[in-house]
Amino acid sequence: MHPLFDTVLPRHATDSTKWSAYPADVLPMWIADMDFGAAPVILDGIRERLAHPALGYAVATQAWRAEVVAYLQRQYGWAVDEAALVPLPGVVPGCNMALAALAPPGKPVVVKVPNYPPLRLAAAHWGLEQREVLLRPQADGQWQCDPAQLASALRGASTLLLSNPHNPVGKAYSREALLELGQLCEQENVMIVSDEIHADLLFDGRRHVPIASLDPAISARTITLMAASKAYNIAGLKTAFAVITDPALRKRFQQGHKGLVDSVNVLGLEATRIALGQAQPWLAELLAYLQGNRDWLLAALTERLPGIRMLSPEATYLAWLDCRALGLENPQKHFVQHGRVAFSAGTDFGEAGQGFVRLNFGCPRALLEEGVARMARALE
Repeated sequence: MHPLFDTVLPRHATDSTKWSAYPADVLPMWIADMDFGAAPVILDGIRERLAHPALGYAVATQAWRAEVVAYLQRQYGWAVDEAALVPLPGVVPGCNMALAALAPPGKPVVVKVPNYPPLRLAAAHWGLEQREVLLRPQADGQWQCDPAQLASALRGASTLLLSNPHNPVGKAYSREALLELGQLCEQENVMIVSDEIHADLLFDGRRHVPIASLDPAISARTITLMAASKAYNIAGLKTAFAVITDPALRKRFQQGHKGLVDSVNVLGLEATRIALGQAQPWLAELLAYLQGNRDWLLAALTERLPGIRMLSPEATYLAWLDCRALGLENPQKHFVQHGRVAFSAGTDFGEAGQGFVRLNFGCPRALLEEGVARMARALE
């Protein structure tokens, strides 16, 4: 038994979004929130910070910036200046700041679908046209879009909203694919807003590649949005950061605050600094555990639920389950009603998600096993 990740934490009385959205007899496996405690070193650091009673407005210190810069270099081989960092209360606010400040009316925004709902819906907040490019499962187990459709969608567009790694399908983009995409955006004069919040959650020895790290010309048109929140399970502390290497683009982005984005959570800044600087051993153990969960889930679906198809996710702790062969009008609703297990509805991710559900396997193995058992009962 793994003492950190096999322990089932009671979360019903903790103001948890995940655990309060459904009745108590429903097992929630929907929102991207892992059912593990944060790394002990992070919790210890927060307790130490709380020894000082003042919890006023906070700024990112030089020490914080130096820690983030060192992490980007160590983790991804990406050298950036401390000035390139813009602290944010979340990746989603950062995405909307970018569109509000930088996307001109009358020029479309491009999104690959299915996609994370706040990313897919962001253009509509600002009255911007959206062009969707469909990701399709391939025989080799990869998710790909039609290159011609992507090139056509980018022609005349202002912005590409990129999910890297991709949520919900768990695609980890290769260096070659990202370089090709970045060069296409450069050719079409398209800005890139890259959501890289799952950057540290890659499996099978893969290493994340920030698209802005590939080439100075690509970097000059890219806003990279990152956070420790997913990998280190501190999403409730509402802290993220943008990496914008081009000073002019950074200035325009910062002007997009306009009352939308306030200062960053004081404890979130401290938790992020500690996570990036001291919690890598914990992360390594987490990744091994998550990969084990992914592999167990693949085998369990094949053995017990052959009507459900799942391409093995290369990243994230999210499984995109194809339930179309089951003939259910609404798989998400069916599993809640008949199995008392809650997933994210595929349609939340766009029309391309019809017949799918998204399952969060970032949980103790016992909960994952219980979730699959409930699915099986729902289909009996």
